[in-house]
Amino acid sequence: MTLLDEPAPDFTLESTAGGTVTLSETLADGPSVVVTFRGVWCSYCAEQLGTFSDLAYDLWRHLDVDVLPVAAEPVPELREMRDRFDLSVQLLSDPDLTLSTYCGVQDHDAHGEILKPGTFVVDEAGVVRYEHVGVNAADRTYANYVRAAVRDHDCRDPYGDDREQY
Repeated sequence: MTLLDEPAPDFTLESTAGGTVTLSETLADGPSVVVTFRGVWCSYCAEQLGTFSDLAYDLWRHLDVDVLPVAAEPVPELREMRDRFDLSVQLLSDPDLTLSTYCGVQDHDAHGEILKPGTFVVDEAGVVRYEHVGVNAADRTYANYVRAAVRDHDCRDPYGDDREQY
C-alpha cells in the first residue's frame, strides 16, 4: 500500500505541548512532514527525531514546514522522551493506531503493537508527495534529506527510486 500522490488522512492527535494538533490546520501555512516512529524505547527513533529537532526551526522559518512526529505512546511517556533527548519538536500520540493503520505503518513485535518508521511529506493541498516506510528499525529518512527534497521540490526516494515531483 502506498499513499504517494494520494490525499493524506486528516488527523487530530494529542500533543506533548498540550492540546491537539490537526494536520489540515498545519497545512494552512505550508507543507508538513509526518514522521512515524516506533516508541520511546527505540534508539534509532531518538537519533532520527534528533535530526528533525535540529532542523525544525530552519524547516519552519525558511520553508514553512511543520514537523509532526507520531508514536503509539501515551503523552506522558512522549513528554519524558522529548525532555530526555532535549527535542525542540512536539511529539504526537496515536495510542489507538488510527493514523498508523491508515498509513500502513502498523507493526507488531516483542513490544506489542508499534509503528514502523515512516516519513511522509504532505503538501498544502493535503497530498502525500514523498513517502518512505522503513523495512527495519534502522531504515529511516533523516531531516537533511527531507529539507533538500522540500526545498528543491525533489521527492525522490533516498535510495534511488524516482518519485513524483513535489
